[in-house]
Amino acid sequence: MKKSLRTALVSGAVALATMVSITPSAQAQTKPAAAAANELSVLRLDPALDSIIAPGTVIEKVAGGFGFVEGPLWTYGELWFSDLTGNKLYALGKDGKVRLLLDKSGGLENPPAGAFQGSNGSVVDKDGSVLMGQHGARRIVRVTKDMKVTPFIEKFEGKRLNSPNDMIFASDGSLWITDPPYGMLGQDKDPAKEAPFNAVYRYADGKLKAVITDLPRPNGIGFSPDGKTLYISNCEPEMFVNAYDVAADGTVSNQRRFITYPGPNPTDVPDGLKVASDGSVWLFSSTQAVNHLQALLPGQDWTAARAVATHARIAQALRNAGFGRVTESRPTLGDVMASIESLP
Repeated sequence: MKKSLRTALVSGAVALATMVSITPSAQAQTKPAAAAANELSVLRLDPALDSIIAPGTVIEKVAGGFGFVEGPLWTYGELWFSDLTGNKLYALGKDGKVRLLLDKSGGLENPPAGAFQGSNGSVVDKDGSVLMGQHGARRIVRVTKDMKVTPFIEKFEGKRLNSPNDMIFASDGSLWITDPPYGMLGQDKDPAKEAPFNAVYRYADGKLKAVITDLPRPNGIGFSPDGKTLYISNCEPEMFVNAYDVAADGTVSNQRRFITYPGPNPTDVPDGLKVASDGSVWLFSSTQAVNHLQALLPGQDWTAARAVATHARIAQALRNAGFGRVTESRPTLGDVMASIESLP
């Protein structure tokens, strides 16, 4: 029996990437298109991955129909996740069914359609409750099992946060938070922006401190197993992951580049990250579909091909690859479906 990697897929950018990242094989080519399209695969760029995801592991789609899935978290025996553009918090139960936990989870009643103003990263606190970032309300809240929501962190030195993105507890109990401006419609130029930077914060003993303030778009965050190294991914304009030494008092030093991503015109950006117990770092990008497609089918003529892209970067990469028609769509199920149906 093959192992199953249970993965919640979205119907927007990530689902689009999944659809076109299928590894072609002789076996797949002999099957009907509908059957082959359901056979997704893990692209192995390093043999070391085999020790974590066994060869033959099957990717299983367990849920769909969302706008932009973010913030997966195992808690209370189920998987919680957010629809960032749908402004909702969901749970995938042991029975395989998805249920709505919290409507308007980003803290706003009626955010603009397609805006990244729902809920995002979350973490389980010592008492079992969940701390969750709200892009719309620009704060971190505490969510209990009965869905009671109370504010936890809202301001730094009297100024509102941008849009808390990801967070993690360090071994000393302090909470570390990344705060890029993605939840603000104008981002850095938004007139409502109050913080002078897009910081990485540390919360300890009731005090919030800006530990790193020189990154333009901090996003994913993680610690080495011994807690002495901090990893931060930066989305743009440069794409990289930095590593820092962490002192006992929570200060950081020895900033160094851990990974640099190539450019220009990226089809993906470094997003969330996790550090495994063996110290290996897992990085998660928005989509690598176009790069993978070109690598798997070198020399392919795409002039007669049509594509729907849910981000300008993906659209430009498709045009660079030679796709004959590229339609841009907002990352919602309805918009994607309408764009597909409009293709000639």
